[in-house]
Amino acid sequence: MLARFYDATGTPVTVFFDGSGAPPGTPPAETHPAVEVLFSRAGQTADQMIERAAYRFSAYGEVLAVTDDVAERETVTGLGGLASSCANFIRLIENALAELQDELQDYNRAERNRFNRNHKRNLQ
Repeated sequence: MLARFYDATGTPVTVFFDGSGAPPGTPPAETHPAVEVLFSRAGQTADQMIERAAYRFSAYGEVLAVTDDVAERETVTGLGGLASSCANFIRLIENALAELQDELQDYNRAERNRFNRNHKRNLQ
């Protein structure tokens, strides 16, 4: 779903997890060039990685941290980033994908009409 969100918006996504990697037996994640999944190292938390990313990437544009941790959202906004709860981000994704679907339907309808007009002209 995050890859589809990237396709709809062009916004790259990085997902941070606590831990030094996926637990044993975890199936390999699907990869997508615009969705990066990172695990914190031993002695480091995902929150620390999020804060560092928010600080470092703010020079390149808006940074949005998605977490239900209110203190972490406040920290990120204090660093100049944006923050959202998980539920709000899910709604944002759903809206972006619905808009993309509407745009595709409009485009396909216009192309179908253009094809039909050209096809009728060629038959005459």
